[in-house]
Amino acid sequence: VCIHRVRSCSSIRFIKSKYVCVFDKSALKFSHQQRLFRTSAVSRGQIVQFKLSDIGEGITEVTVKEWYIKEGDSVSQFDSICEVQSDKASVTITSRYDGIIRKLHYNLDEIAYVGKPLVDIEIDASKGVAPEEDVVETPPMSHEEHTHQEIKGHKTLATPAVRRLAMENNIKLSEVVGTGKDNRILKEDILNYLAKQTGAILPPSPKAEIIPPLPKSETVPAAPKDKAREVPVPVSRPIVFSGKDKTEPVTGFQKAMVKTMSAALKIPHFGYCDEIDLTQLVQLREELKPLAQIRGVKLSFMPFFIKAASLGLLQYPILNASLDESCQHVTYKASHNIGVAMDTEQGLIVPNVKNVQVCSVFEIASELNRLQSLGSAGQLGTNDLTGGTFTLSNIGTIGGTYTKPVILPPEVAIGALGKIQVLPRFNGKGEVFKAQIMNVSWSADHRIIDGATMARFSNLWKSYLENPASMLLDLK
Repeated sequence: VCIHRVRSCSSIRFIKSKYVCVFDKSALKFSHQQRLFRTSAVSRGQIVQFKLSDIGEGITEVTVKEWYIKEGDSVSQFDSICEVQSDKASVTITSRYDGIIRKLHYNLDEIAYVGKPLVDIEIDASKGVAPEEDVVETPPMSHEEHTHQEIKGHKTLATPAVRRLAMENNIKLSEVVGTGKDNRILKEDILNYLAKQTGAILPPSPKAEIIPPLPKSETVPAAPKDKAREVPVPVSRPIVFSGKDKTEPVTGFQKAMVKTMSAALKIPHFGYCDEIDLTQLVQLREELKPLAQIRGVKLSFMPFFIKAASLGLLQYPILNASLDESCQHVTYKASHNIGVAMDTEQGLIVPNVKNVQVCSVFEIASELNRLQSLGSAGQLGTNDLTGGTFTLSNIGTIGGTYTKPVILPPEVAIGALGKIQVLPRFNGKGEVFKAQIMNVSWSADHRIIDGATMARFSNLWKSYLENPASMLLDLK
């Protein structure tokens, strides 16, 4: 006779090889009750509450944008659980356990809080996957435990996705050199390490390798012809008149804009505007576009604007600085992390290109392509959206000539670029010629930047763009 299960009801079932007998529980109460309950260990696994760990950057709440699992699904460690969006970026949350999803604590578009349960996961207690402190009614795992890995006494920084990639390729993280912030190991570091070990060909990365020209037998797509002036067309959306006011909470990137702009407008802004003759740059870009297409990169004007700004910041580092809240100290940033304002369906976002001072124009273009693709898909990470030191906003892609950009704290300067227009201008001989004109509007923190500094920086930036060949003298 074996005991199959003990339930908190009025009968106990005994299963023999061919038949089942049911006895009243009270008949066995005096002699076997203790043994029966000890033998009937929990038939189901332990229920663990998987809690939202600290994402960093002072984030305390996020919006659940997508669930990758549902109740009853089986998950393994590092499997994607859900995608959440803070007021800074979208983040994919991965599982810490192997088990079965028993409960989702939030619906889509609901607010989840750091330290509170996201899902309940049933794990197999016999495997000892989850330590005792991880069972329900225990405090959540800290951010340090979630993102760090101890290897022979050396603390290695890596995200769960990177650790999983290393595990799948049998790579020890202690042997990989991290290139991220605080020596954090990035996905590219794992791929580069793997390529060195196996000689494998890597997929294109933000800093793509130079690809040799195609054989003559293969034709290169011709550069598209100039498009006719486009007439703005209203977006076709169904118009519904409900007759009632609608109130919605401020969430996501809108919430970030409220917070950032409220702080920004405490800064005394200084404005400066000028016009740039891009005739030579327009011609140069048309010549380079086919070469960039061969390398798989779309070349716009923005990489030239960004690189010219970085060359100017080398001469005027005060524009690549930050001022502390007490206005007692100025910090000059070593890296030129130049942000680019992007208009997306989620709202205005400002990812930045890291270390522009050591990047070529082609590398900047490749990184911009990556950021634009992720921005359109709403998949930009926190690393892409933080750490900016200077910003350019290209309002000209939508329309408009001049604007009054607002500084993005803790930065101290920002530039807004208007649309490129074909306008008549005079040359040195007094002859009228057709020029490609763009207007730029600068804003600077007038507490530490004076008008003369802003004007000199703008003139230097302007000279690089009006005579793009002169950039070669200062490129490193």
